Amino acid sequence: MYKILRAEELTTNIYLFEVEAKRVAKACEKQGFLTRTFTSKEIEAFRNKPQSLAGNFAVKEAISKCFGTGFRGFELTDIEVLREDNGKPYVNLYNGAKHMYDTLNGTNIFVSITNTEEYAMAMAVIEKIEE
Repeated sequence: MYKILRAEELTTNIYLFEVEAKRVAKACEKQGFLTRTFTSKEIEAFRNKPQSLAGNFAVKEAISKCFGTGFRGFELTDIEVLREDNGKPYVNLYNGAKHMYDTLNGTNIFVSITNTEEYAMAMAVIEKIEE
């Protein structure tokens, strides 16, 4: 059963985050950073694509800011960023990040990633129901 929401019941948290792609690429040379930051699916899909890993990192930062906590209460690997066949990014939340999302009464997460040679930037939008 669906509930029709009035506009004042639905709000959004929006955040942009930009990161230097070379810094993330350099950090990814260290196995410890790679496994603390990215899930096994992310590593498998993007190990040889440092720009994509930088974009994923930016998404994780943007989502953590949307939560209003930074990375307190969950791990970086609790946010997984993958791509649909057409390249559109999507997010899977686990453990503490899923709990944060549920606590916010989240209904949808939308992310967008853009890259230049020097930077990766991500925008995250969390729709939530106001109680």
